[in-house]
Amino acid sequence: MSKKYEVGDIVVSTVTGVQPYGAFIALDESTQGLVHISEITYGFVKNVADFLAVGDEVRVKVLEVDDKAEKISLSIRALQERPQTKRRDGAPRKSLQDRVDEIDANGFNSLRNKMQDWIDESGF
Repeated sequence: MSKKYEVGDIVVSTVTGVQPYGAFIALDESTQGLVHISEITYGFVKNVADFLAVGDEVRVKVLEVDDKAEKISLSIRALQERPQTKRRDGAPRKSLQDRVDEIDANGFNSLRNKMQDWIDESGF
């Protein structure tokens, strides 16, 4: 690595390679870093090539520098505003236990309602 990069640095760079797991970014003539697929944007990224192509100019934030291994981890997502999650109905969110209890109540009722039919069918 020719230039010393620090965690938190923001650099405007060029995409030099696209792989299924992320994109390589040229930070300078002799230094490259990797934007892992999970650091491209918020949400699910199925295909890196849908977001980045060789030659694209991007702003990246340095997440980690491993001088010994000569690896630099980068993020585009860290420079984006986190999207707000939207509630469809505006109702308060139920806890996991409340949802399980609700499903169990309905599920066991349907068993209870069918039980006598099954007993009658079995001939006992």
